[in-house]
Amino acid sequence: MTNKILKATHQGPLKIGEKALDCAVLEDGTRIISRNAIFRAFGRTKRGRARTETRVPNMPSFIDAKNLQPLINNELEGGLKQIEYISLTGKLTTGYNAEVIPLMCDLYLTARENDVLTKAQQPLAIASEVLLRSFAKVGIIALIDEATGYQYDRARHDLEEILDKFISKELSKWAKTFPDDFYKEMFRLRNWQYVPFSVKRPGVVGKYTNDLVYDRIAPGVLEELKRITPRDGAGRAKHRYFQRLTEDVGHPRLREHLTAVIALMKASTKWGQFYRMMQRALPRYGDTLELPLDKSGDDNRDPTK
Repeated sequence: MTNKILKATHQGPLKIGEKALDCAVLEDGTRIISRNAIFRAFGRTKRGRARTETRVPNMPSFIDAKNLQPLINNELEGGLKQIEYISLTGKLTTGYNAEVIPLMCDLYLTARENDVLTKAQQPLAIASEVLLRSFAKVGIIALIDEATGYQYDRARHDLEEILDKFISKELSKWAKTFPDDFYKEMFRLRNWQYVPFSVKRPGVVGKYTNDLVYDRIAPGVLEELKRITPRDGAGRAKHRYFQRLTEDVGHPRLREHLTAVIALMKASTKWGQFYRMMQRALPRYGDTLELPLDKSGDDNRDPTK
């Protein structure tokens, strides 16, 4: 059984100094640097070898010198397997997992430190220093994602995976999910009269619930629930958001989150105090964490406005 040849979904040049290295992202997310780009990265030609260098059979020609073999660890050796893929133009192309480049740089620099490089190999150590400086800030993966444009699709793909785990395609039967303490403590902190078993609540309770719960259990969940939930003629949701959460991930995460929210409520004496603790302990995804300053004005103002 032969391995399936994957296609590139994104492709582009990774510019490092004056060099442009061809790289790609495959269907399975593997970041690839082309075989030609490997040689270009280290300033070598495909056939460029010094006559005095002895070689090891079945090793890539850019790292097959015998004096380098004792420094090749299992991680680097595993990355030296050539990968075939279909480029965006439909051409069968060969390359290597891009994560092998920093490992190769480490090998050449270690070889120089151990004084085992030949004179012809000295430029490889210099090239390695240049490459590692380029990777120092964000790393090879981030550089390739930017060069190929995959960084934008990656964020959307990651969000889709999260939503698939949290939101069910089917509507579950209604079952009591929010503990009474959630509303009891909310009413206490807002100085509202709490009437057990009553379904009449201030209209802002729905806004608070979205903010304190659905907007904080996972990124994008509230927006997706709003999008897929049908509305009646008055614009009200026809079913509760929790009915669309998955049983294996969504509901357990919701229960865990509610437990933490209620604990913060019970530890608070004023709504403002509680909300600031929420912002620090359980912030909305994408929000900037609030500094833990001790504010003397804890009161019943609505910080959500």
